[in-house]
Amino acid sequence: MDFMNINILFYLAVYLISGIPFGYLLAKQFAGVDIKNAGSNNIGATNVLRVVKEKDPKLATKLGAITLLLDALKGVVVILVAQMMGASESVLWTIAVLAVIGHCFSLFLFFEGGKGVATGFGVLFVMMPIPALIAIVVWGVASKGLKISSLSSLIGLVAFIIASYIIYPEVEGIGSHAPIWVIAIIICYKHTPNIIRLFKKEESAVV
Repeated sequence: MDFMNINILFYLAVYLISGIPFGYLLAKQFAGVDIKNAGSNNIGATNVLRVVKEKDPKLATKLGAITLLLDALKGVVVILVAQMMGASESVLWTIAVLAVIGHCFSLFLFFEGGKGVATGFGVLFVMMPIPALIAIVVWGVASKGLKISSLSSLIGLVAFIIASYIIYPEVEGIGSHAPIWVIAIIICYKHTPNIIRLFKKEESAVV
């Protein structure tokens, strides 16, 4: 099998794997709630925590953490396998972008999905670990201080973009920050309702 066919298999695999709605499945299976029709209607860890917390706070914490971990790992596994098989940087970055697309526009949810933060930071951590660590620290500080998940995530994303330009002025293998911007634009697009609520001062805090 030639590299072109192998790359296509990687692209299909990461899109399908990233589309698995872990938050929805976990909340449905272990808490008996449909998070697509509760809270913010999002399938991510924050909404799992928010919705399940009303029934069982301890279970909510566990399911939220597991959802966050699984969503972050969605694209990571495929990237690591591709790396071991000698895939080029351009292929790895394509996988990273497709992981976010798969999560945000899942085939299993009729092209709906999450907001891409955990999945995005997961793949970016593999591709650019130092900027990702900086972003995670910034996100953690913002999250603790602001207690607004969406705003903290967007601040962390901005921190990553800035750090990526400082540490990697020219991205190895592709010479461009384009994949990072594609991921950032998708995440911002999926946060459009949150951004509108932020401007209206109606965005709810996670307590």
